[in-house]
Amino acid sequence: MILRSLPALLLMSFSLLSFGQAKAPYEMTINGVKVIVQPSGNEIVQIMTVIRGGVQNYSLEQQGIEQLAIDALTECGTAKDDKNSFKDKLDKVSAEMYGSAGMDYSSFVMNCIRSDFDEVWPLYIDALTTPRFDKKEFERIRQDAINNLRSRASQPDYAIQKLAKETAFAGKNYAKTTEGNETTVSKLTPEITKAYYKSVLTRSRLLIVVVAEIDSAVLAQKIQALLSGIPAGAAFTEKREVYSPKHNSFKDEKRDLATNYIQGVTSAPLPGTPDFNAFSLAMRIFYNRHFLTVRTNHGLSYAPYTYFDGGLYPSGNIDVSTKDPNKYKQVLDSLISNIKKDGFTEEELRNMKTSYVTGFYYRQETNAAQASSLASNEILHKNWRRSYTMNDDMKKVTVSDLNRVFNKYITSITWVYQGDPQKVNTALYTQEQKPPVSKLSNSTKD
Repeated sequence: MILRSLPALLLMSFSLLSFGQAKAPYEMTINGVKVIVQPSGNEIVQIMTVIRGGVQNYSLEQQGIEQLAIDALTECGTAKDDKNSFKDKLDKVSAEMYGSAGMDYSSFVMNCIRSDFDEVWPLYIDALTTPRFDKKEFERIRQDAINNLRSRASQPDYAIQKLAKETAFAGKNYAKTTEGNETTVSKLTPEITKAYYKSVLTRSRLLIVVVAEIDSAVLAQKIQALLSGIPAGAAFTEKREVYSPKHNSFKDEKRDLATNYIQGVTSAPLPGTPDFNAFSLAMRIFYNRHFLTVRTNHGLSYAPYTYFDGGLYPSGNIDVSTKDPNKYKQVLDSLISNIKKDGFTEEELRNMKTSYVTGFYYRQETNAAQASSLASNEILHKNWRRSYTMNDDMKKVTVSDLNRVFNKYITSITWVYQGDPQKVNTALYTQEQKPPVSKLSNSTKD
């Protein structure tokens, strides 16, 4: 008998659990809107309505408006029910409705037991299509938003990430934040926010994802009832942009902090392109090496990390808090140079593939997680079926692919710094590094 490793068994079991249902997923178009359906094989109904665009939908001066509008759908009542009446009806059947605004799209979700679907669905239609934007309740949620912004402003990790986006993406959509700031949110009124919501609630911007065991004809009829109250709107296309800094740059802000916070932003591949999966794995292996080198070997930071923001304006990110920013930069330069010279290893790739794919399927246990995965893959990659081919897709990535994309995208870096300017040598962060003499084969180079 051949014994399988625990990760392999977990991967196989979660693949079967999450995406091996007896009934295959499918899509249909209703009134011009794509509807993705995954029969769930359970009694939970999860329906997500997606509004495309995210930060593309509003100006810098209206940051925070979409999040406030989405919050108002459940917090300000509907044409038929005030807030308390609406929530009482949901509580009666233990149903949930909630939403969030993201950088690339917003979503509004309903979750209930299948036997209660007929009772909950009209409430969902009301929340989406006839929100009340009651003045008193709106003032409450706006003040809550402002209080949260004040709280987050004092958090160094949040502040450095905000500065990094504003600097790297200046003049671009990703310079905006979904939560906005005190100035922009304070100016939002129920009338302005309601008018904005009405402008983006069009069939041309919508995507609907259903994870539930519902007859397709019944589902089509229900969704048709929802969409009949929503205008078609003008044709809409998400903007996709590549971030490609021409040279290293450095921006510092003096702040009285216990340590210094640094973030670097690099180029990265667009979702839906051949480099995306390889870069996802490369950045995770880079995270491991960065953590080991910076924290374990040199004791320069408690929590150094790197990550890949794989949105419609993707970027690679390097973050650290340290009392010795000059030493950190020297260590980082050496680490990047060694990776570009010697490359990643087969063992690192094999282990990361297992970790990445197993983690992906771990996160698909619930109807909600599956709906989120289908939505993000459709919006970002234009391919919701990627949720089901992830294992096979990652198997195709080679070490040569990892080395090629790391060398291609980890080049010029936009650096931001908050802390004591006297402790950092700006030249270390702006000087251009000579490409190391690579031991890799030509197949790993662009």
